[in-house]
Amino acid sequence: MPRRSTKENKNIYFQSREEAGLTRAQASEATYISESRIEKIEYGQMQINPQDVVAMARAYKKPSLCNYYCANDCEIGKESVPELKFTNLSQIVLTLLNSMNRLNDEKDKLIRISADDKIDPNELSDFVSIKKQLDEISVTIETLKLWLNQMIANGDISKEQYESL
Repeated sequence: MPRRSTKENKNIYFQSREEAGLTRAQASEATYISESRIEKIEYGQMQINPQDVVAMARAYKKPSLCNYYCANDCEIGKESVPELKFTNLSQIVLTLLNSMNRLNDEKDKLIRISADDKIDPNELSDFVSIKKQLDEISVTIETLKLWLNQMIANGDISKEQYESL
């Protein structure tokens, strides 16, 4: 059993490796990233790159690392990618259905707003409200995808069976 670090304020890459039960040597073998590079990434002494994140996400069986990287470490993603919060399937589905029901109530407003192909000042608040609902649906759909990827990574859902459907 590998020794567990007592370092406080471990970054997510450090925590994820430990949660996977891997030593740096084992992580290096699984990711093809040098031990010294992994250590520097874990201690915040080196910028992580997308290829490293993808390799770690696969080796650690933690697809959420990719979302974390995009939302927090990538300069482009920081502006446009929300950090997803992993939750259970029933919560995801209920959130999605609630958001879709609320949007359904607003569809007539959206039709009215878009009919003339412009947003008048008196329509702006309705449009912003509808956009927020659409954003919530988008985040919930991405959360559902993340949940599915985690279930596949855990082996709870067969990747081969899923991809064959």
